[in-house]
Amino acid sequence: MRSFGRFELRALQSKSARSLIWRVFDPGLGQELLLCMPREKPNSAQALEHWLRSAQAGERVQHPNLAPVFEIGQVESWPYVAYERALGETLDERLARQAAPLPIEAAGWVAQLLEGLAFAHEAGHAHRDIQASSVLIDAGDKVRLIGLEVAQEVFPPGVDYGTVTRRAVRDSAEEDVLCVGLLLHRLLTGRPVLEEHDLQQVVLQMQPSPTRPGREIVRLGWETPHPIPDPLRAICNRATDRQLRQRYHLARSFWRALDGWRQAAEHDSGGPIVLLLDKLQRLGHLPTTMGGLHRFAADSGLEAQHASALSEIALKDMALSLELVRRVNNALKQAGHQGETVLNMQRAIQMLGLDGLQYAINALKPWPGPLQPAAAELLRQLMARVGRAAQIAQALRPAGYDAEVVHLIAVMQNLGRLLLQYHFPDDAQQIRQLMVPPEPTEDQPNPPGMSEQAAAYAVLGCDLDTLGAAVARHWGLGEELLHMIRRQPPGATVHAGRSDADAIRLTCSLANELVDAQGLPEARRRAGVEAATRRYAKALGLGLREVMEALDPGAHKPPAAPADATVPAGSLRERLAARGGS
Repeated sequence: MRSFGRFELRALQSKSARSLIWRVFDPGLGQELLLCMPREKPNSAQALEHWLRSAQAGERVQHPNLAPVFEIGQVESWPYVAYERALGETLDERLARQAAPLPIEAAGWVAQLLEGLAFAHEAGHAHRDIQASSVLIDAGDKVRLIGLEVAQEVFPPGVDYGTVTRRAVRDSAEEDVLCVGLLLHRLLTGRPVLEEHDLQQVVLQMQPSPTRPGREIVRLGWETPHPIPDPLRAICNRATDRQLRQRYHLARSFWRALDGWRQAAEHDSGGPIVLLLDKLQRLGHLPTTMGGLHRFAADSGLEAQHASALSEIALKDMALSLELVRRVNNALKQAGHQGETVLNMQRAIQMLGLDGLQYAINALKPWPGPLQPAAAELLRQLMARVGRAAQIAQALRPAGYDAEVVHLIAVMQNLGRLLLQYHFPDDAQQIRQLMVPPEPTEDQPNPPGMSEQAAAYAVLGCDLDTLGAAVARHWGLGEELLHMIRRQPPGATVHAGRSDADAIRLTCSLANELVDAQGLPEARRRAGVEAATRRYAKALGLGLREVMEALDPGAHKPPAAPADATVPAGSLRERLAARGGS
């Protein structure tokens, strides 16, 4: 029987370029343990002391998804960290005895792993050799990470560890996140990544060279044991992207995207949706852009105004108009009026009364709410683009449709984007960065950026239309309106609408795509406008002349509405006719 100190060596569980994991038996305690140790012995007494000190510091980091350390020791200058075998089998062992897990199951395992890893990183520690054998999973699918601080960086003898350790930990933490992405790739595909069992070897094959961002590309194929949902595919591909700039740099960011998708997939609501609804309760949906609105309401200015004048005031402020829509339709829902949706401001004010209008105004946060100046400016620019799309939609609407209804639908097709920029500005910035094309290379001279949908999947775990629709549903808006505020998918064929709701939805989708096209570089702007026009021309009966007139209405047209105003009106129950709901 081979031995290591007092331990009997039963089996070599894992051998990578950086570490070893042995299954051993301790005769004195009568139990099996897992021994994690570096592949190479520390090269000096100082290095051994640093190793032991780092491992002991890692032992003090306690989290449900980090396996508790049983013992730290050394045998003839070979250091080790021991864990109880009873904590579970390794992920390698689980995959060897069962079929490939379902995507939702794999995502749950990796989310637990990331939660523990993020906690360790935030405490200043790194793993440096995450493998399938580094992950323990018990009968109840609880995941724990073993081997924290076992595979430490190798420095020349006599180096000042205090000056090099902090940078090494930061760099190693990013590599840990990449290895977790590779592990998720292996779980979803059911086979080793690049036919390599050692994830460190995969990382070496992906390392950039002077002429290429990476020698090997790791992306999910289409022949997988189970169909992979698009959001999960985008998350996994971002985690293993060949471009360092595109990857997750923090375990916490990776976890948020994966957990957001997993919760939404399991419960039909969760993750970012739950976080957003919580923020709506505390901060409202948008801040008011109308200075002096609260003072006007407090000075009894509302009582002196006619209902039509009050509706004009409401229409000048995007936050107030949405707040009134939310309040009146939520009141209808609570009163049992299922299926009725009010979009007309004058009717909403008549139903809520002056007290209701006062409460709605008081509920709004003054501009810019909790936003910092840079994020507030980005929100203002986004609101300007949304207002521009609403104006174009009004100009393109079919004859007989209420302009205010069309305006409101065009705004609400951007509800998820507006709320994201206000409540999660860092996530909105991350999505924009992912949409920027990476640097061109010799083998990829015109690399594309991520689509907005794929970037949202990779950051949030859901797309922005889903985010907006969840909030609209929370507000009590009817199914017909929920259908209209979903934009036409970019790659889907546009068919002629079968109803008034379809016609309005497509008109607003075209308007929003035209605004997106106008945001392209000048050399591509005209082509973008023409492509959007061709896409909708047959379904809406529009040509390039009508589109160009809507984009540039001329001096005889009334001035555009302010960027921070919306002009909703009308009632779906009244067939969206030009009379509205007044």
